[in-house]
Amino acid sequence: MTEPKEVQRADLDAADRLADAYRSLTRDIAAVIIGQQEVLDQILLALFCQGHCILEGVPGLAKTLMVSSVAKLLSLEFRRIQFTPDLMPADITGTDILEEDVGTGKRQMTFVKGPIFGNILLADELNRTPPKTQSALLQAMQEYKVTAGGKDYPLQPPFLVLGTQNPIEQEGTYQLPEAQLDRFMFKIFVDYPSFDEEVEMALATTGKRHAELRPVLTRELILDLQEVVRKVIVGESVAKFAVSLVRSTRPKTDAAPDFVKKYVTWGAGPRACQALLLGAKAKALLDGRFNASIEDVRYVAKPVLRHRVVTSFTAEAEGIAADDLIERLLEHNLALLATAGGAGRGRK
Repeated sequence: MTEPKEVQRADLDAADRLADAYRSLTRDIAAVIIGQQEVLDQILLALFCQGHCILEGVPGLAKTLMVSSVAKLLSLEFRRIQFTPDLMPADITGTDILEEDVGTGKRQMTFVKGPIFGNILLADELNRTPPKTQSALLQAMQEYKVTAGGKDYPLQPPFLVLGTQNPIEQEGTYQLPEAQLDRFMFKIFVDYPSFDEEVEMALATTGKRHAELRPVLTRELILDLQEVVRKVIVGESVAKFAVSLVRSTRPKTDAAPDFVKKYVTWGAGPRACQALLLGAKAKALLDGRFNASIEDVRYVAKPVLRHRVVTSFTAEAEGIAADDLIERLLEHNLALLATAGGAGRGRK
């Protein structure tokens, strides 16, 4: 009967290591990236949840540098693909080529692995390639393997896809299918730095600055921590809040408030519930806690839901964004939770 306690102690120790590693990551990456703390936090949350992210921001905000720096600090193999209209699926996954054995003269097909066979894949300007090529990522993101020539080639875990999009230049782009968008755990907005951050950035990048990044976590420890994330405690009230939040995004259900029925065409699916709870668990661990709270769910709600809530023409005409609706839904569901809690205390 002592084994569960020992396992629990090991999990708590792993949680402490993750919190320490997060502090080290934050400190070390500040030597390379100025600002963007929330973006870094959400990328790390996705990594420890075995999820994927879309990064949306204008060019020049150090998205590539941030991702490659995180890969170095985590001892992971970083790969980058520039998505263009002429990119083919085989350019991502790899292809079979005919090779001749020098000794025997026999020819055979050999699979040459593509750039997707890494740990962190930066899919730069993902929406600049046709849907056929975009779909080359679907199996890898969901099943962590690539099928070619009737054979399966597993990807080495951990595996994280970070797709980038430019929100201001839409000419020559292709809309990502909803099925692919849903496979991204988070959609992260990368905003301009503050005035002070931009001053510091201008001085740092135009002077002598040589930051040497040293690994903070090993690949093996990252895999262990991914398992620990799933063991974080989630209370029934927290789970119900997450599920209620997702269900209230669906305009054709009774749970949807009137403003959702007016401004939303299509709501989030069950995968959003999973992402909310996993993200809340990882957030709790980064903060040094082993139990997720409603505040943790609130923290990840916008990056989880903003690409899963399809707004109506009315919302676009009135300038109402998905984030605005998610904020209102959070307040709506918190009010329902408070009312239910008050009613419960009254019955007692």
